[in-house]
Amino acid sequence: MRKLFLPLLMLGGLLQCLPFASAQLQAKKAAASKKRTVARRTPPVDPTLGDNIDGDDLVVRRAAVEALGSQNGSVVVVDPSNGRVLSVVNQKLAFANGFTPCSTIKLVTALAALSEHVVAREDTVRLSRYLSFNLTDAITHSNNEYFGELGKRLGYDRVTRYAKMLGLGEAAGLDIPGERSGELPDGPPKAGGMGLLTAYGSGYQVTPMQLAALVSAIANGGTLYYLQYPRTAGDIEQFGAKVKRSLELAPNGIDDVKIGMRGAVERGTARLANYDPTEQLFGKTGTCRDYRAGENMGWFGSFLDSGPQRLVVVVMLASPVKSVSGPGASAVAGAVYKNLAQQHFVLAAARKSDLPEIIATTPVSQPLAISH
Repeated sequence: MRKLFLPLLMLGGLLQCLPFASAQLQAKKAAASKKRTVARRTPPVDPTLGDNIDGDDLVVRRAAVEALGSQNGSVVVVDPSNGRVLSVVNQKLAFANGFTPCSTIKLVTALAALSEHVVAREDTVRLSRYLSFNLTDAITHSNNEYFGELGKRLGYDRVTRYAKMLGLGEAAGLDIPGERSGELPDGPPKAGGMGLLTAYGSGYQVTPMQLAALVSAIANGGTLYYLQYPRTAGDIEQFGAKVKRSLELAPNGIDDVKIGMRGAVERGTARLANYDPTEQLFGKTGTCRDYRAGENMGWFGSFLDSGPQRLVVVVMLASPVKSVSGPGASAVAGAVYKNLAQQHFVLAAARKSDLPEIIATTPVSQPLAISH
């Protein structure tokens, strides 16, 4: 018995120490996890640094600055009924030569596919034995395989023609100092082909301004306006819309795409933007890596359609670490809309009552014949 007593005593002591050791281990793990989380976060920045706010709608700007906070990104707010830029937060990013647009390129792919009659909104596209989508659900959940398949059916030339029609590869603004034009891909990516181009936007360089112009055209029913950024009280007083081109799309193409964009906000990738379920908010997210820029990207192109009141908000976030995403960008946009709602913001009426001036038109060829 004496021989057994000492080992049992030692074992009891060890058992008493186990909870303490376990607690120490858990504390070390938690501390390590916290360090990794902090390391993955983007360092805080002042995204307003260097911005020229002359001519900005200050209510809109405050709402956007507050929503973006200290994240490295840009917010562009536009009146889609006439192309007036109401505010741009982080103009250096917004006017730069662009970034990979990620899944926001699916708006171009969808409009091209509908207009070229390679798919209808209700068509079910079978992607595998157990996976199939129609257009609405594919936009809602941002399914890459679906849009890759549409890209294969369309081909590079047709996709590029619609990208150009929608304003990619050219400056979105009219005489906005420092704004650049982005880039169109020379062809499908060698590794990944049309799927990477039409689902992820690989090869494109798109600016927040260009996405704002594109989303504005969807919001207003098919007119691509020049974005104008009036800087003085006189410029604002004399402001008049200037049409770049009317879009040659399928008659129901925009409405079909809007159903998916609404689904994204209600139940899909953009749920974080849904600050008020009674508001008609539409959007498309994008999340990917821009290898050329060395940045992870989070995009959200959106518009609020509240009767006569429409407002476009585009958010782009960029980070060298994986701390940003399309859903995160949608949360920023949702905060912009919420801030404006709390301020009872209403868009001012256009200063000039005459018809929009068409100062440039780009001829668009008829839809290409489809080989069956």
